Amino acid sequence: MKSPQQLQQILKQVQQFQEQLQKQLDDLIVESSAGGGMISVKMNGQKQIIGVRIDPEVFASKDVEMLQDLFMAAANEASRRVDEQLASQVGNLSGALNLPNLT
Repeated sequence: MKSPQQLQQILKQVQQFQEQLQKQLDDLIVESSAGGGMISVKMNGQKQIIGVRIDPEVFASKDVEMLQDLFMAAANEASRRVDEQLASQVGNLSGALNLPNLT
C-alpha cells in the first residue's frame, strides 16, 4: 500500500502530465488537403477548423457534391492527423512521467 506522501507525489505528476498535454493541445496545428491540394484544411488540437483554402478551379466545375466531398475528406484527414499526433504525444509524456507501480 502506498503512503499518503507517495499518493500525493503521484497526483502531482498526473497534474503535471495534464498541464503538459493541454499545452501541446493548444500548440498543435495540422493541415490536410484533398483533391490534389484543391482544398486544404487547418485544424488545431481541439479539432476546431482554423483555416480553409479552396482553389478557385473547384468552383469552375460548379460541382457542389465534389466540393462537399473534398472538404469532408480534408477535414476527416485533419481530424485523423490530430488523433495521431495526440496519441504520439500522450505516449511520449506518459513514458516521461515514469509513474511508480500503484500496487
